Amino acid sequence: MDITQKLLDLNNVTGYAHLIKDPIVGLNGAEQFLHVYGTIIMFAVCLLLLFLAIRKGYEPLLLIPIGFGGILANIPLAGIADDGGFLNLVYKVGIESGVFPLLIFMGVGALTDFGPLIANPKTALLGGAAQFGIFGALLGALYLGEHFGFSFGLKEAASIGIIGGADGPTSIFVTSRLAPDLLGAIAVAAYSYMALVPLIQPPIMRLLTTEKERKIKMEQLRVVTKREKIFFPILVLSLCIIFIPDATPLIGALTFGNLIKECGVAERLSKTLQNEFINFVTILLGLSVGSKLSADKFLKIETLGILFLGLLAFALATASGVIFAKIMNLFSKNKINPLIGSAGVSAVPMAARVANKEGLKYDNQNFLLMHAMGPNVAGVIGSAVAAGILLAMCK
Repeated sequence: MDITQKLLDLNNVTGYAHLIKDPIVGLNGAEQFLHVYGTIIMFAVCLLLLFLAIRKGYEPLLLIPIGFGGILANIPLAGIADDGGFLNLVYKVGIESGVFPLLIFMGVGALTDFGPLIANPKTALLGGAAQFGIFGALLGALYLGEHFGFSFGLKEAASIGIIGGADGPTSIFVTSRLAPDLLGAIAVAAYSYMALVPLIQPPIMRLLTTEKERKIKMEQLRVVTKREKIFFPILVLSLCIIFIPDATPLIGALTFGNLIKECGVAERLSKTLQNEFINFVTILLGLSVGSKLSADKFLKIETLGILFLGLLAFALATASGVIFAKIMNLFSKNKINPLIGSAGVSAVPMAARVANKEGLKYDNQNFLLMHAMGPNVAGVIGSAVAAGILLAMCK
């Protein structure tokens, strides 16, 4: 068998199709173009991710492994992401099983201080309000699937909608169960929009608030006791088990990590979860997600739909949090600065820092960071709860 026939018989010949002089039978013009140039395009996409991570500092801990994993997956004939390949094995062990996102949530729990939420429980409503972006994008995906020919059913729409939670591990967890073929595009969209929080959120925040509202000063938060911090993760897990059992894996991992931190008698475990453990899992998670950035899975019209709907979900989540804070002020004696409503997405702590920075622009003595951390950490719980609801809907 000559080399031309061998190349035709292989599935991963994207980058070598230009060696074949005869037309590729059975492919239309667009398919032939991607068959020939798909690998080159994906190399460019992956290099762009590396540039954004290294040069611009956008989510480097995830975008570097994802971008590099994508490069490895697109090397022709190497088979790194094929059955039996290194990245494929990592993907099956960590992503297909759903283990990596849960392990990440343990580390997130160990890094999270729920004190601001405990001190001001009503800010949990802002974290809940921000989840409207998830369901708005879900309806948008179903509409595109119904009227514009996109291959988005309920499972695909649910996977796309979860991008609005601005929670990468949750997006990966849901997508790996409902629409694994969309994992690469959804993961890139989720982490890219998380990285772009400082660019996406401020214009929405300014559009929906007045200068007077941005200057609202909030009362100093009370001191939260150690006993309250220990009791809180147990309470959250108990409520989850009763009302939304499908969210228990994510909530359970989150609350376990937080309890390890707050109990005060397992410092070694807490430090491990916060450092070596979460870093190791993050590397493998990024590489395995990158293994799904192959041309045949990423270079589709559906990817554009995912990127658009992901941005819509994120914008709706930000707007919902701000608007709900304004509604709460209609019935509350102690006013809430609506800027902290934008922190209802679970991009911790970036969204809280953005709210604080925006508030300081209008009053350099108005520090909103700790107040914004309340809805911010509530958003972590809210996105996990939303994931549980979506998984239950798609059973």
